[in-house]
Amino acid sequence: MNLSIAIPDSSLLDESTILNKTKKISMMARTCAIFKVNQIFIYQDGKQNKNDSALLSTSLKYLETPQYFRKEIFPKTQLLKYAGVLQPLNISSHLTTSNQKMIKIGDVRDALIINYKGKKFLDIGINKHIQYFGNMKSGTRIAIQIKTVQPELTAKEISRDGIKDYWGYSVKERSNLLSILSTWKGRIILTSKKGKNFSKLDTKKITNPDEPILVVFGTTNKGVYDILGSDIKKIQNANVFNFFPNQGTQTVRLEEAILGTLSIINILNHNYDEK
Repeated sequence: MNLSIAIPDSSLLDESTILNKTKKISMMARTCAIFKVNQIFIYQDGKQNKNDSALLSTSLKYLETPQYFRKEIFPKTQLLKYAGVLQPLNISSHLTTSNQKMIKIGDVRDALIINYKGKKFLDIGINKHIQYFGNMKSGTRIAIQIKTVQPELTAKEISRDGIKDYWGYSVKERSNLLSILSTWKGRIILTSKKGKNFSKLDTKKITNPDEPILVVFGTTNKGVYDILGSDIKKIQNANVFNFFPNQGTQTVRLEEAILGTLSIINILNHNYDEK
């Protein structure tokens, strides 16, 4: 299932400290990794969330980046002051060995292109760099596959789309929600208490393997209807679903909504596929 989500840059407003905001981001990132989300869109909800938007985007990107070249991509910044509380994603692109002797032909890894003495090399998280002969610029992150280990270590660049294992999400910022929805090529799910209760029958509407799915969330205090206003009538190929009927709390926090919604979609889609 090709799954993406959209969340507002006001997602952190219900937390008062950077520490708690960072913990909230960690929970959302872990959920996205569990359910193999491909893209996380962060859309602007007004113009007052600049600091939170930067914290949200930077922290999500930091978490998705392999640990072995985070320092090269993310210089010291107050946005990552509490990076130590971020829980590891433990996705395939992160679970790699730093022992060169354990690397095998065919292994797939993320690599960072670096400059060294006027030449370009690949940093793949071991003590030895691999010379790079491609056209990408220094500082670019790419996926590679090991070609040879003896007499020297060599690798070829590959597309992330062809990697069998889940390789992480990308983070994209957008000026508003409508700009995402109006250009999305696939199924759109708007989550709202005003929507129809999601059921097993609705699974058939969203399980076309060739059609990507975008799940759209509002915030704890501001729903999708409030954010879109009259623009909601302009959206095509969308369904509005309530994933928390008969809820016992007055509100559902965003991190709870993402976890609950993606859990429901995942299990019903899995059961549908088995039939």
